[in-house]
Amino acid sequence: MPNIKASERSVKTDAERRARNYSVRSAIKTSTRKVEEAARAGKADEAKNLLTQAASVIDKAAAKGVIHKNAAARKKSRLARKANATAQAQ
Repeated sequence: MPNIKASERSVKTDAERRARNYSVRSAIKTSTRKVEEAARAGKADEAKNLLTQAASVIDKAAAKGVIHKNAAARKKSRLARKANATAQAQ
């Protein structure tokens, strides 16, 4: 535990931020997994719908600063490729 008052406050706010970021990252992983599972199952329409939801979650995380904007773009691009590959395979 720090001895300086400002550092003690920083420890508390860092813990709050870490908890908030953790939940946002978890939401990203969940939405990503749902898209990938739908694509693997060959459900093109469902994958497309889930893709728009996942892109929204990823964009919000990037806006909040939880992930970098380039990382968000990369994640969305990879998901879109998987969803489109399912649509073209049918």
